[in-house]
Amino acid sequence: MDAYEDIKLEGHIIDSLLLPRVLDLILEQGGDYCFLHFQMGRTKNDPSSALLRVSATTEEALTRILRQVQQQGAEVVEQEDATLEPAPADGVFPDNFYSTTNLETDIRLHGRWIPVMWPEMDCGIVVDPAGGAARTAPVAAVRAGELVVVGTKGIRVTPLSRDRTSRLFGFMGSAVSSEKPKRLVVARVARLMRQVRSEGKKIIAVLGPAVVHTGATPALTRLVANGWIDVVFGGNAVAVHDIEVALFGTSLGISLAEGESVEGGHEHHLRAINTIRRCGGIRQAVEQGVLRSGLFHELVRREVPYVLAGSIRDDGPLPDVITDSVAAQQAMREHVRGAGLCLMLSSMLHSIATGNLLPASVATVCVDINPAVVTKLADRGSFQTVGIVTDVGLFLDELAEQLEAA
Repeated sequence: MDAYEDIKLEGHIIDSLLLPRVLDLILEQGGDYCFLHFQMGRTKNDPSSALLRVSATTEEALTRILRQVQQQGAEVVEQEDATLEPAPADGVFPDNFYSTTNLETDIRLHGRWIPVMWPEMDCGIVVDPAGGAARTAPVAAVRAGELVVVGTKGIRVTPLSRDRTSRLFGFMGSAVSSEKPKRLVVARVARLMRQVRSEGKKIIAVLGPAVVHTGATPALTRLVANGWIDVVFGGNAVAVHDIEVALFGTSLGISLAEGESVEGGHEHHLRAINTIRRCGGIRQAVEQGVLRSGLFHELVRREVPYVLAGSIRDDGPLPDVITDSVAAQQAMREHVRGAGLCLMLSSMLHSIATGNLLPASVATVCVDINPAVVTKLADRGSFQTVGIVTDVGLFLDELAEQLEAA
């Protein structure tokens, strides 16, 4: 006799494509299904619901199917408490650990549902039974003896529903925009930023060095000065080039005033690094009056935190750069908590890293001149991400104007 479990789906399961996605997963994994109950919402605002019996030839196959459909938002009807096993060693999950998505997740503990704090993809769930609390944890952070959720029992994932009154780009036919009216797009980004700010949530800016090369730093500095940016993520390069502009008026040896290379300009970024290293860091350079302008000068003045994650290709690096990738990831992880919006500006590497840390509920706006980069960044499998194909300098200039005009 085949093994089976009943699952239910609730919400906007048709227009969000949740139902067909779950049915496809069941069949792709060699399972089968039948509908026990289905009710479609009468209006566009009414939720729909479906009750399905999922079957497979073995318990192992059924467990595999349930794990995948749960990650999409299906809920097993006959729920038991989540199964917990201790981590066998520091940095090691028990076998068959539950791998999280970036969706809101609950686990069943002592007969009641409790939320899992800090939704993040590709983590485990660490549980404190005595305190009745659960949180996501990357594998490197788990400690021997901590209780970790294993298997598929007692887990509930809440899928994102398609927002019919989209806060951002409901008028856009595709997630990546290359031929839409940019002024209207930017106006909607500005509107979203105001809404996020009114909700008391943070706005993150992830920056690549192109922000400096395109001359967008003054516009971004205005956003920081006006309180629109709460934290900045980037690498060594964006800080180095911003400081190079402040000290020498060049970015990678190119004068931003004239657009031409200057004599000895190829040395400027190294001399900028050396100057900051002599001061002891960016903050010290500001305090000593060495760094008197630029984005990072403004970040220090306004006490806006920044995380600079290092790379093997970095020159220097600056003393502020975190060269331990695990430590850099953890620093970023702490700052994404409480975020409502993330602006990903011409930095594929750091934007992907940030996207991996964000809950699915955080809206993200990806801006790059390269459509392939924008498509890759926007393809996070959720409705809250939009990509804008345009010059980041033009985008930031228009955004600053829109926000200042309010």
